[in-house]
Amino acid sequence: MNIVVLAGGLSTERDVSFKTGDMVSKALRENGHNVILLDVFMGYSDKEEDLTGIFDRTEEVSVQVKDIPETAPDLAKVKASRKDQSDNFFGPNVIELCQMSDIVFMALHGENGENGKIQAAFDLFGIRYTGSGYLSSALAMDKEMSKKLFLSAGIPAPKGASMKKADRSDDIAKLGISFPCRSEERRVGISFPCVVKPWCGGSSIGVSIAHNADEYKAALDEAFRWEENLIVEEYVKGREFSVGVIERKALPIIEIAPVQGFYDYKNKYKAGSAVETCPAELSEAVTEKMQHYAEQVAQVLGLDTYSRTDFLLDENENIYCLEANTLPGMTPTSLLPQEAQVV
Repeated sequence: MNIVVLAGGLSTERDVSFKTGDMVSKALRENGHNVILLDVFMGYSDKEEDLTGIFDRTEEVSVQVKDIPETAPDLAKVKASRKDQSDNFFGPNVIELCQMSDIVFMALHGENGENGKIQAAFDLFGIRYTGSGYLSSALAMDKEMSKKLFLSAGIPAPKGASMKKADRSDDIAKLGISFPCRSEERRVGISFPCVVKPWCGGSSIGVSIAHNADEYKAALDEAFRWEENLIVEEYVKGREFSVGVIERKALPIIEIAPVQGFYDYKNKYKAGSAVETCPAELSEAVTEKMQHYAEQVAQVLGLDTYSRTDFLLDENENIYCLEANTLPGMTPTSLLPQEAQVV
């Protein structure tokens, strides 16, 4: 098959996406496919040209990928480096190459990759692609909406609230609850410590844990640096897990234990920064319940191909669903491939 692996873009996870795309491209080539690794924003070439036979020279055309840096990319510099400076999100020849392919492998992460916009455009262009459709992608990307759907289906999640930059308040006591938990005793407001995160971001970019008013103000500053909307959640102290789901069937659970701090951007992509155990050492009852919740998440959001859902487990073995990932990473340290390898 002739396959375009689409990566890059203008998300804070741009560099991670390239590494996913690189790993996927190598695997597809090993299986005999003709693969072009393409940056959706930069495109291929900055001029019109005859693309006939381009899948016969895929190595020449493909993006060359480096290791993931320890910090998120400077997107202003990325925008400024595009030669045509067009307002079109799709770079030169991207749509044409995707239409020429048999299918597009979506190796994109974050905004305009996992939020359903590209999927919707591809539907209109008649381009086949991997992963979930536009609506389920959009629902999963919106942390507030997805949590409301989780709770409506009986899937437990940390209580939390949303905040827009225009309505910013540095007083946590004034924060109302947007998505409460089901138990009455936990319907009170959010207090310290709390977690502040961008509304639609991924890879823990812009995420902070605040223990007091000064840290809370700094956490709001950091999250609003990346997006205009954010989520504030109660802090749940516990072990962290992730559960991949393929065609709505849960894979073995993986536990993630950072060597230092929490599972932030650096710890996710720097080898040796976290200890990952799969299958996770859990009781049979907790294992079955967590896998069931992961399958429920896929069903509620309509994630009908593959996905990955993140969980916390507190000291009383209460499970909390954090979020769903519609295009999980495929980097050397990513979780879904490790889970799939077990089976």
